Formats: sequence, structure tokens, C-alpha cells
Amino acid sequence: MTTTTTTTTTAPIVRLMRALAHLPLPVLRALGAALGVLFYVFKRRRRRIALTNLRLCFPEWSEAERRRVARRNFCRFMQALFDRAWVWHAPPEVVRRRIRLVGEVHELRRAEAAVIFAPHFYGMDAGGAAIMQQAVQRGASIYSPQNDAAFDAWMRAGRERFGDTLMLNRRDGVRAAIRALRSGRYLYLLPDMDLGAQDAVFVPFFGVPCATVAALPRLARLAGVRVVASITRMTPTGYETRISAPWPDYPSGNDEADTALMNQRLEEEIRALPEQYYWVHQRFKTRPPGQAGVY
Repeated sequence: MTTTTTTTTTAPIVRLMRALAHLPLPVLRALGAALGVLFYVFKRRRRRIALTNLRLCFPEWSEAERRRVARRNFCRFMQALFDRAWVWHAPPEVVRRRIRLVGEVHELRRAEAAVIFAPHFYGMDAGGAAIMQQAVQRGASIYSPQNDAAFDAWMRAGRERFGDTLMLNRRDGVRAAIRALRSGRYLYLLPDMDLGAQDAVFVPFFGVPCATVAALPRLARLAGVRVVASITRMTPTGYETRISAPWPDYPSGNDEADTALMNQRLEEEIRALPEQYYWVHQRFKTRPPGQAGVY
């Protein structure tokens, strides 16, 4: 009974996304922007979360500036959501044409594996697809299973669309990720979220103590691999994914210091693209002992 219900609920969403994949990109982006405005107006809790994040991270901004960025952020959120239609369902040549890899792309074509630091900019799924389609032969990523089995299967299929991609269940812990790296796979890692106090360290994020998983340096150290960054930016014609050179002297062996450095480098990227970062997440949900919640 449960399987029938989830399939029935999910099927219209999948059919809609397949249909949207054939729309011209300007039309799809206009639709996303319009729904983003509605999302900002009516999703009060998410709006409050985003504005709280922006107040903590950008205290020097005026309230008007924070609200302006938040509105545009919600539009980018919905545009990226609809963009998954063509990233996951359009012909491969369309995806290749709309997502450009730039920077040190040759670092992804080397024989040895690496951890790819891919923070939560809204183009994260597009960037992962482009890397697997255009550069990396064998990759892996960590995901959190969805409660709806049919929806979960659809999302996994989208993220496994290109190349030899292995999706690792977050519940399996670090061992599965280390095995993937040691087997020569690139690991597309998104560690910049508050997942609770377990396995996290409190390091500054825009000057605010923030529970941050130390997965990036820990996995690189245990697997003995390098770290490169992948920053995906939404553009009028699709996306641009910029690949960095390997981070020098990283990891250093000090997971807390390396995680703080990860946040510091992420801050620099966010300042260049504040409206495209994932502000709708409770980034400061877990507080240090004795500190009150901020949401």
C-alpha cells in the first residue's frame, strides 16, 4: 500500500520535470523567478531562516540590503530547482552546452582520486552532472535517503545519470567514502551544512561559531588524496563550474584547523555570489553549549 501511494504521489512530479526539460531556458528561468517571489512571500519560516543567516553573516549590510538579497536568493532557489529538469532529463548535448567547466579542469582528468569540495551553491547538482559528463570517469557522492521511495529513486537516477557514479548512503558513514576514494573514485563532497553536534567541530563561519562536519580534511587524510574545489555559478545561459588547483598543504593533520580553513575559503566564494548560496538552511541550528538558539 505504501509503495503504491508514494509512486502515485511522485509520478506527476517526474512527468512535470520531464516536460519542463524541453522548455527554452529563458522561459524556465522566468517561471522559476516568478515562483521564487511567491516562495519568499508565503514561506515565512524559510524567509525568517534566510534573513537570520544573512543578519549573522553580513551584520554590516542594511536590513533593506539583506531583504533584497534574500528575495533574489529565493528566485535562484526555484530557478535551480526547475533547472534540474533539463540537467536530469534533457538530451546530453543540451547539458554539455549549458554547463561549462572552467579553471583547472585537468586536475579532474588525472588518474588518482581526489575529494572535490562542492559547497551548497544552488548550482551544485548542475556542477556534479557536468563534472561526471565532461571530466571524471568514476565518481561518488554522499546523499541522505528521502522518505518517499519513488522520489528517492528519481533523485538518485538524476545524480547518477552521467558516467560511473556511485551514490553513498550517509548512514553508511565514512568507511564507504574512504573505500570509494581508495578505489580511485573522485568524491563530490558537500560538507558545509549543520548536521548536528556529532562528528562536528565549532569553527567560525563569518565570525560566528558554527557546527561544521570535519569530513573534508578527515576523508582526504584517511584516504591519502588531494582536495580541489568546485564552485558552480548560475549564469544566463546555464551554469559555470570553476575547478581550483589542489589546495596546498591540505589536509595538514589538524582536522579542526583544516575545517576552519575550509569555512574561510567558502566565505570568500560566498561574498562573490551571496544570492546563490543555500541560505534557506539553518546553518547555525546547533549552538555551542550554553548559547541560545538563533532561529
